[in-house]
This record gives sequence, C-alpha cells and structure tokens, in this order.
Amino acid sequence: MMTTAPLTINLPEGYSRWDVMDHLKTEEDMQLYLQACLEEDEGDGRLVRTALGDIARARGMTQLARDTGLARESLYKALSADGNPEFSTIMKVIKALGLKLSATRVDAQAA
Repeated sequence: MMTTAPLTINLPEGYSRWDVMDHLKTEEDMQLYLQACLEEDEGDGRLVRTALGDIARARGMTQLARDTGLARESLYKALSADGNPEFSTIMKVIKALGLKLSATRVDAQAA
C-alpha cells in the first residue's frame, strides 16, 4: 500500500493554523459544535467521531478515560476520524461529557 507524506503548509508571518480547540471554551460551545456536526455528518460518522474527539481533548482525555472506564489510548483511536468505535463507546463518551443524543424528524423533502 502506498503512503503519502503529510501536507506541509508554510503560513505567512502573523498567521496561525486554525484549531477548533481555540473555540471550545464553554459547555455551550461544545454542545453547539457537536450539534452542528451531527447535522452535517454525511452518514459515515466521521465528522461526529472527530467532534467528540475534539470535545474530549478540550475537556481532558485523561479525565474522560476515568469517567468512561476506557483506556486513554483507546479513546484517542476510537474518536479519531478513522476510528471505528462500538456504539456503546460513543454512548459512554457522550454521557461522560454531560451531553445526550436526541432525535428529530426530518422532512421527507429535506432528506
């Protein structure tokens, strides 16, 4: 299998790389971010896993590991864009983050 080198971008002086962690300061920020990712995810869960990983890092992965009873390394892997966590892992993480999933009906024409 062929691997590619990571993309390196040299930013002009005075600019810095955008990092979501700079914007996840409050509980409301985290809740709104997850909600937006749930709405925009294409159906493969990649965006939601990434969002949960971002929120977990903003809160502290070590504490999340304690709260869920899962290994920190396992959480990093499961909550990466390429992770494939069990649904029970996702539910443990969501609960430990003080969040919950909810369902709303989608208009047939909007789907």
